[in-house]
Amino acid sequence: MPRFCANLGFLFGEVPFLDRFEAAARAGFTGVEYASPYDYPAAELRSRLKASGLTQLLINSPAGNRAAGERGMACMPGRVAAFRDGVAQALDYAVSLDCRLMSPGASRR
Repeated sequence: MPRFCANLGFLFGEVPFLDRFEAAARAGFTGVEYASPYDYPAAELRSRLKASGLTQLLINSPAGNRAAGERGMACMPGRVAAFRDGVAQALDYAVSLDCRLMSPGASRR
């Protein structure tokens, strides 16, 4: 039987983001992913995961300036320090959320 996780960035858009954890659990998902957890404190996300009985399966490192079209900094010259800081932040979140997978976001604009 295949197992899928809910991408909360794309699914359950009819409810505010923090309510999507409960919506995913009600829909039968046991795991979630979303591109960027950094708009919310890790403790709040962890609380939502625990309350819904969900596992955080994947997060991305910070993508940079999304408004300017950035979707990752790993291959962007001149952004080495920002990328390293982002990986450190992602690792802090991953530990807090018991998340074992992180995507470093290598895209260029």
